[in-house]
Amino acid sequence: MSIITYDQNHDMGHTLQRSDDELMSLYESWLVKHGKAYNGIAEKERRFEIFKDNLRFIDEHNSVDREYKVGLNRFSDLTNEEYRSMFVGGKLNKKTRLMNGVNNDRYKFKAGDKLPESIDWREKGAVAPVKDQGQCGSCWAFSTVGAVEGINKIVTGELISLSEQELVDCDRSYNQGCNGGLMDYGFEFIKKNGGIDTEEDYPYRARDGTCDQNRKSARVVSIDAGGRAFQLYQSGVFTGHCGTKLDHGVVAVGYGTENGLDYWIVKNSWGPSWGEKGYIRLQRNVANMKTGKCGIAIEASYPLKNGQNPPNPGPSPPTPVKPPTECDDYYSCPEGSTCCCVYLYANFCFGWGCCPLESATCCDDQSSCCPHDYPICDLKAGTCLMSKDNPVGVKALKRGYSKPNWVLVLGARKNLSS
Repeated sequence: MSIITYDQNHDMGHTLQRSDDELMSLYESWLVKHGKAYNGIAEKERRFEIFKDNLRFIDEHNSVDREYKVGLNRFSDLTNEEYRSMFVGGKLNKKTRLMNGVNNDRYKFKAGDKLPESIDWREKGAVAPVKDQGQCGSCWAFSTVGAVEGINKIVTGELISLSEQELVDCDRSYNQGCNGGLMDYGFEFIKKNGGIDTEEDYPYRARDGTCDQNRKSARVVSIDAGGRAFQLYQSGVFTGHCGTKLDHGVVAVGYGTENGLDYWIVKNSWGPSWGEKGYIRLQRNVANMKTGKCGIAIEASYPLKNGQNPPNPGPSPPTPVKPPTECDDYYSCPEGSTCCCVYLYANFCFGWGCCPLESATCCDDQSSCCPHDYPICDLKAGTCLMSKDNPVGVKALKRGYSKPNWVLVLGARKNLSS
């Protein structure tokens, strides 16, 4: 995978000289803007050093007249290695890619075809607002859904925000939820499923979940997004170095030309604060490069839609109420929660607490717990980490109280007697 680096010995022009006070002021403002919080002073100082290193890269890059700019964004406290491990690198395995439909020449350019100089499907209302995949490797789901939203608008005239979470939860034949997937399989799932739910009915949670069976009812491309310049991209036509090891799914929503430089308009899934309001303009028609910039021309795929949507079947039936989570023969926690022992003696639990999340991690302090995707308990800081070496964390949750099962038994007997 290509990694954008810079050489301090390489002449990149005059760069800004910032005082320590100015650097700290920039850092503190950036922390507030992006809502960052760390596990202690030492971690904050370590992140500050990475922030300064990225800022040096930004200043050096922007000191030279280039077609694109880089700048501070949500990834500015991450090394390039951390960024790639957290936000790109989905398992886009081309060996298992679906081959049916690959030879479809419906949109193949033919001699004599006249294409418009530019097109932007955003201006035609065929592109839903930019979304944020969070720290879930679900870019494949976002690019799949983005293309389906577009073709649905083009054919039916109605732009509907659709559910990425349904793909994450339910498309499990080949795709792997937050651990990556392929857009081709996403399209195939939607086809076999007879459609896909709306974002409103099946909202995004940025984590793997159980498929809700009661709710189950433009062109997509993959690129190499692992470079440092891509990580910190801010504006302009991206002409920077990148490889062709596809690790990130995106949606091409148009193309154009600026100052003689052709580009693709690419919709990302990192929220509107990244790049040009969530988009990047990627260089197009690069000389002697059949793969396209960052490999954009290698594995393009798209959905087809031949008619209007079926009549609205009405609201989905309510999801059945799940039974309580049984801790042992005597105590239970509410449905959708995790039992955590609060008093253990001789390998037997004499008291239970309830963490308000499924598959949670029970912390050793016997009073807090962590989500399954942040399984490391930092008791001193009161937070939960993704891993021991990963600084990103969330606040630990407090456990509630379990209920004795005899309450449930009495209730059941009362119902039987009546």
